[in-house]
Amino acid sequence: MNQLEQWLYSITGIFLTPVLLVLILMFVYALFMLGQFLMEYVQRRTRPERTGPLERVARHHGRIDQEQLELALLKQTEWPRLINRIAPMLGLIATMIPMGPALMAVAAGNTQSMADNLVVAFSAVIIALLAASVSYWILSVRKRWLLEELHQLLSQQEAASVPLKEAA
Repeated sequence: MNQLEQWLYSITGIFLTPVLLVLILMFVYALFMLGQFLMEYVQRRTRPERTGPLERVARHHGRIDQEQLELALLKQTEWPRLINRIAPMLGLIATMIPMGPALMAVAAGNTQSMADNLVVAFSAVIIALLAASVSYWILSVRKRWLLEELHQLLSQQEAASVPLKEAA
């Protein structure tokens, strides 16, 4: 390899461990979010009268402000959305980095080294896709719940602000 290729190979090798650590953290956080989501689902089924996160924001501010509620909605969906989009990219990175050494091991006839590198590559992409899948599912359902709550709060505000017509 020439100097530039060796330099690029060295740079990419540095990123494997941090990318794998971030993927593990994303996977663990996706499992944590899944637990939160399941608890919220159970609470919604057993206590439908409970207040939702947007209603708590409205109560905290003393009024229903649509912009404040939309901001709260975005905050509620931010982490699932980030994991959903970033985990597959990091999974691809963590798959491609070990492929170079695996291909070099094939060329050298070292099948054990090739297998070790491929295990890392495929395990990383599986963890990344699992984290992204869980977060996508949570994001989709939670977004629907929050939009339903937002619509309900805005409808209540509209009904409260419209004066009743007097009977003729």
